[in-house]
Amino acid sequence: MTKTITFFVLISFYSLVSSCSRQQENQSVKAKEEITKAEKDFETMAAEKGIAEAFWFFADSNAVIKRGDDSIIRGKEAIRNFYAAAYFKTASVKWSPDFVDASEDGSMGYTFGQYVWQSKDSSGKINEAQGVFHTVWKKQDDGNWKYVWD
Repeated sequence: MTKTITFFVLISFYSLVSSCSRQQENQSVKAKEEITKAEKDFETMAAEKGIAEAFWFFADSNAVIKRGDDSIIRGKEAIRNFYAAAYFKTASVKWSPDFVDASEDGSMGYTFGQYVWQSKDSSGKINEAQGVFHTVWKKQDDGNWKYVWD
């Protein structure tokens, strides 16, 4: 009788652990899909509404960005102010993640990939810069994704 009870307890425990593992895997897969969509929506907004608006809209309230001379800009409003500079009004940016991953519980994730900046100088000449981006994403209480690091 004791062996039978032990067997059922072990089977029940295995089933519970296996079920939790599948749920976490599903949360991670869903989060990766949502983050990929957020990246695309972010890029689309930058093209349609401007860089400052997109970087503000997709920023978590405590977001941090590192730019040019290793300067750190903290918070949504500071990020918007940074991108309000005249340079960004004539600039455009395109990017696409080469890699997307998410935590098992689906609450955080990150991406990296290639970007291309284009801007016009005062003579109308287009300048281009390319590089690699890395973004850390956090799922918000409302289910939307915002970046916390870019």
